[in-house]
Amino acid sequence: MRAADAVTYFRVGLALLVVYLIIARVNPILIAALIAFVMLLDAADGYAAVWEGSAHRVSLYRYIRAAMGDPRYAPLVKKVKLKLAKTAKFGPRIDVAGDRVVEYALWIVYAYVMVVPLFVLLIVVVRNSFVDALMAARGTSSKMKTRFARLVYSSSIGRGGINVVKFLTFSYLAFVYVWHYPIWIGYALVAVLVAYMLVRGAAEAHEALSG
Repeated sequence: MRAADAVTYFRVGLALLVVYLIIARVNPILIAALIAFVMLLDAADGYAAVWEGSAHRVSLYRYIRAAMGDPRYAPLVKKVKLKLAKTAKFGPRIDVAGDRVVEYALWIVYAYVMVVPLFVLLIVVVRNSFVDALMAARGTSSKMKTRFARLVYSSSIGRGGINVVKFLTFSYLAFVYVWHYPIWIGYALVAVLVAYMLVRGAAEAHEALSG
């Protein structure tokens, strides 16, 4: 088994544990810490894949610098990822599936405990289903050639921004459910996150349809 896939499976299992802890009303500080760890593992499986797929074993420093757009390292990491997209039969697909399971698990549990309205979950599912289908039609990954897609989706600001908003939203909702923090702040965070996701989804769809 590829190390990257093992990290993905572990991340999914940990996300399901978080779901249980939310329902059990465990200390939300612990829940927030675990959510942060799950999100860090998403980056870890990407690095594990690149490290295994590179003959020279790309260092963590170079990988981080590449993710930040450093022109000295970005081409190498991009080359390895494109190679993996062609040679790793299930790897990229498993990574995407892991992302979706983690995301859906959190949305579903918050809808289940009635912190998030059901229609929000439906918006997320519809958005992801159609965008994933469009991107899959181009292969396991996109080179993000269009300027709009590079800016909103694949840039370090675009990727970092969505992860920060996801962490704040999913963590704060735990405080809403367990410690009864003001729910209007949770609704505001959910609105920002969904809007962010729709804009990124539009960028992905634009990339797929313009190719």
